[in-house]
Amino acid sequence: MCVFCKIVNNEIPSNKVLEDENFLAFHDINPSAPIHVLVIPKKHIENFQSVDSETMAKATPFIQEVAKKLGLDKTGYRLVTNNGEDGGQEVFHLHFHILGGTKLKWHRYQVDPKKAI
Repeated sequence: MCVFCKIVNNEIPSNKVLEDENFLAFHDINPSAPIHVLVIPKKHIENFQSVDSETMAKATPFIQEVAKKLGLDKTGYRLVTNNGEDGGQEVFHLHFHILGGTKLKWHRYQVDPKKAI
């Protein structure tokens, strides 16, 4: 069982922001911004490539409500999902990062010439 499934099952504690029957939002334990919250589906879905359209349709208003609850709906925020190993995914359970609370900068990444097409 993955770490996020354990959080959903209350086997690992989390600092919850919002929860409904389908999703859970909680503060990231290693924040990259003053506000850094993760949104996960309660059912295990490995990554964005595996998610169905019904789950995504339900995720949108949930994520918007989380942003509103955090006060980010007016100031702005970044919504990120990493997909697969090369995309930076570390926990293979679909999750969205909500980052905000400051003016966020955009970091450009160096292209690995060995992987460039």
